[in-house]
Amino acid sequence: MRIAIVLSKIFILMPDQDYLEKALTWVQQKGFFNIKAVHDDFETPSKFTKMGEEEPYIPNITGFLRGSKHYVEVATKSENEDRTISKWKLLSMVAANKGGKLYLLAPRGHKSFTQQLVKDHQITAKVIYLQ
Repeated sequence: MRIAIVLSKIFILMPDQDYLEKALTWVQQKGFFNIKAVHDDFETPSKFTKMGEEEPYIPNITGFLRGSKHYVEVATKSENEDRTISKWKLLSMVAANKGGKLYLLAPRGHKSFTQQLVKDHQITAKVIYLQ
């Protein structure tokens, strides 16, 4: 279940809290540092706004590894698939410009959906099964 919240007129689709906790554990175990996340225990990542769109995109998690900034998303099936695709494409481009990667952490039941979106829309991302 995803929760939508509004902060200062910013619409954020929040991943399920359990999935976000697992993603944060994965990021920390991989050795990421300067971690930011849409989580109470972390500073919120910077938002991005695409030209022609009012609502900004906020990554679920960002962090540095080996000198590069990486973006991490909890990848779940979404009611707003177009917005999800747009966000992933944007984060993929931003990560590449910073020498980093976009990681899509897909929980059980969401991995094939995630892989299909990445393939169909030519999104440069590493899909990881989130246990």
